[in-house]
Amino acid sequence: MPYSTRIPPSKSGSNVWRRCRLAALTYPRIDPEIFAIGPISFRWYGLAYVLGVLVAWYLLVRVNRRWRIGLSRENTIDVALAAAIGIFLGARLGYAAVYGGDVYLRDPLKLIAIWDGGMSFHGGLVGILLAAAVMSRYLKVPFLRLCDAGAVGAPAGLLFGRLANFVNGELWGRPSDVPWAMVFPGAGALPRHPSQLYEAALEGAVLLAVMVWLARKTRPSGEMLGWFLALYSIFRVVAEFFREPDEQLGFLFGPVTMGQLLSVPMLLLGAWLIWRARTGAKDEPEP
Repeated sequence: MPYSTRIPPSKSGSNVWRRCRLAALTYPRIDPEIFAIGPISFRWYGLAYVLGVLVAWYLLVRVNRRWRIGLSRENTIDVALAAAIGIFLGARLGYAAVYGGDVYLRDPLKLIAIWDGGMSFHGGLVGILLAAAVMSRYLKVPFLRLCDAGAVGAPAGLLFGRLANFVNGELWGRPSDVPWAMVFPGAGALPRHPSQLYEAALEGAVLLAVMVWLARKTRPSGEMLGWFLALYSIFRVVAEFFREPDEQLGFLFGPVTMGQLLSVPMLLLGAWLIWRARTGAKDEPEP
């Protein structure tokens, strides 16, 4: 089981520490920068967001056709661009507000340095919901129906984003002696869970597969969004047990982390949306 780095290994735990060192895999040091043209740098982190938006847009086009939502191809592009802006602003501002401490107050220009990481999913969720509200009124499509369509491809962004976290060597896991543990640069000498890959698998690949499977048929408004919120919350809570808490926050109380705490209202909202859809609540009126 993972254990906290706040307690140094005792003599009785020295064998565990040595076993961790022997069991550790070599972390594949991948340059976060793909290539550069003069002062312009192209990084895996940025590519992850581009790929996430493109895959989500592709799935939106498919869902729009299957569910007969009535969006034109230009409309789907507008929705994807609005979603990208909402995610970027919400995720960055959310991270600065919840996890950033006074770093961004002392140096506001750091807000634009997304290549260094620092994006909050929960902040991005707020941003994309606000973008959906704007596009719902602009395109005259019911808000929940638009959110349902967008929720199908949303896990693609999480998949690529978590892989980019792994490439950046950030958001590593807690110390462990599992055979696939890795020693991450800047994380000390102990091997750790590659929790970025756990999250990429659960929040990304598994959740994407479930959402695509559920989207095979039209469902009541709000149900797809509800499944996305509920399943993401469950997967995030599980993954957080293997992920090292943010240094500036640590554990909030007992074993609870900020990521787990923020996932609770999401889980409740998701469960309520599923219940609402399954009990035959009427769609909201056209805006």
